[in-house]
Amino acid sequence: MAKLSTHVLDTAQGRPAADVGVKLFSLDGDRHLVASTVTNADGRTDAPLLNEETFRAGEYELEFAIGAYFRASPLAVADPPFLGDVVIRVSLADGENYHVPLLVSPWSYSTYRGS
Repeated sequence: MAKLSTHVLDTAQGRPAADVGVKLFSLDGDRHLVASTVTNADGRTDAPLLNEETFRAGEYELEFAIGAYFRASPLAVADPPFLGDVVIRVSLADGENYHVPLLVSPWSYSTYRGS
């Protein structure tokens, strides 16, 4: 039962990052959009980006609209924001569950393979 999920945490404000646009692109063949959503009040997507029916092993890019998020934030410290879209490239294998958290501030980000 393979799946891909994500969530975004605003480390500068110490809270989940709500209303962040998230896009998932497959890089198999031509780069093409697979899923598009927005994070909820808990900083998570309401459903996995890939579920057991849509999951395919391969290379993907997660694209997070972080610049737009911080532009609308009380921490809007630069215009344009230092970070624009944050893109994370991952390789997914069959039969695995993947969770890719994104931790962001107006000036930096980090990620890891979560559980």
